[in-house]
Amino acid sequence: MTVKERYEEAKMRYSKIGVDTEKAISELSKIKLSMHCWQGDDVIGFDQKGPLTGGIQTTGNYPYKATTPEELMADIDKTLSLVPGKHKINLHASYAIFEDGEWADRDALEPKHFKKWAEFAKERGLGIDFNPTYFSHPKSDNGTLSAADEDVRKFWIRHGQACLRISEYLASETGQVCMMNIWIPDGLKDVPGDRKAPRERLKASLDEILATPYDKNKVAVAVESKVFGIGAESYTVGSHEFYMNYAAKNNVMCLIDTGHFHPTENVADKLSSMLLFYDKMALHVSRPVRWDSDHVVIFNDDARDLAQEIVRNGADRFYIGMDYFDASINRISAWTNGMRNFLKALLYAELQPMEKFTELQNAQNFTELMSLTEQIKMLPMGDVWNYYCEKNGVALEEDWFKDCMEYEKNVLSKRA
Repeated sequence: MTVKERYEEAKMRYSKIGVDTEKAISELSKIKLSMHCWQGDDVIGFDQKGPLTGGIQTTGNYPYKATTPEELMADIDKTLSLVPGKHKINLHASYAIFEDGEWADRDALEPKHFKKWAEFAKERGLGIDFNPTYFSHPKSDNGTLSAADEDVRKFWIRHGQACLRISEYLASETGQVCMMNIWIPDGLKDVPGDRKAPRERLKASLDEILATPYDKNKVAVAVESKVFGIGAESYTVGSHEFYMNYAAKNNVMCLIDTGHFHPTENVADKLSSMLLFYDKMALHVSRPVRWDSDHVVIFNDDARDLAQEIVRNGADRFYIGMDYFDASINRISAWTNGMRNFLKALLYAELQPMEKFTELQNAQNFTELMSLTEQIKMLPMGDVWNYYCEKNGVALEEDWFKDCMEYEKNVLSKRA
């Protein structure tokens, strides 16, 4: 049978439970994932040569990582050729591109340092999201926006202000809203003597950054929490409670990173509560294994639960960024697997009879609700997925990995 024939059979089977596969595909095509550039080079960036700091670690030594902007862009191109749909790219400030021997410290970054990224995105019809980089820098060793050293704190405030200007530039160039996300690694390894003062300084720093004029129609600001980090196991200044309240009071978004909570927490369960108080939310989709390990996203229960909450609450209310970095496997494969898997999870959600589920729940018919939920798991979603891939001109599920390995053989392996 052809892909189309298999799809037509799947379409008929889904219709029997009241699901319109054409509508599901149409809705999926509207969702943009923000592809994180840092998977391609193990979060190194182009503005410093030192080690990763701030509790961030990449593990593994698979060869052929990108070491130049040109290599990174080529790898992004390759990955996007394997992922159905039209998406965005997500940059950290540390990926500034300097030319002719120029260099600028993080508090002096300008839009011109991201001109090549803007051109890259415009040529491909992509949007760009942006992140200040508050780690892997000599001035980040003893805190950033919460630092007790006032000179250090002011340096990082200037960095945040510079990033707002850069984000507005990227939005103007691409014609798409730029989501600018603020995350800092500030915290303490052992029990703090004072929990309040660092948070007071963080609040003051954020207030000063956001007092910088910027076009709110072009830049959507988010703040991101974390439960703990390596070297900050006992105390994280930017906790979930801090940022959730700060975001609500200051009319910015609270970003939920699926790796930034305790392993037993159901992150998907948080979305519907928060959306009662926020117009929009931002997400970083990762896969924590024991801790915030940023494993590649797979098509598992956590991904499906998260995707179902996104769809049920309105996918247009979310900025969805991917955030993982595995240095133990081929990086094109890591990117592609993670993005395709989360798109599969979103398609799985679109193929649910949501109205029927609600009707059964309201009628307290939990017997049929459970039975229908389990029945759906046996329907041929893979045939709908392959049809979606074919419609978008990308490789089918059983074919893309071979293409990825050909790229490693013909391109990656030629790198120094």
